[in-house]
Amino acid sequence: MDTELAQLEAQLEQLISVHDRLKADNVGLRGRLAQLEAENRQLSDKLRRAADKLEALLDKLPEA
Repeated sequence: MDTELAQLEAQLEQLISVHDRLKADNVGLRGRLAQLEAENRQLSDKLRRAADKLEALLDKLPEA
């Protein structure tokens, strides 16, 4: 009985440890996701501005 309780206690401690590690990983991943989403928005805006400039330049070209 004591052996079984000791095994269960060890398993529970291991489970708590894994949970804590995964929780910390999740927090880190959420932060990284937010950072990448912000970077993606900035790059999309930059691409949109470049496309607008290119279109404006093309509009200025004489028709051939």
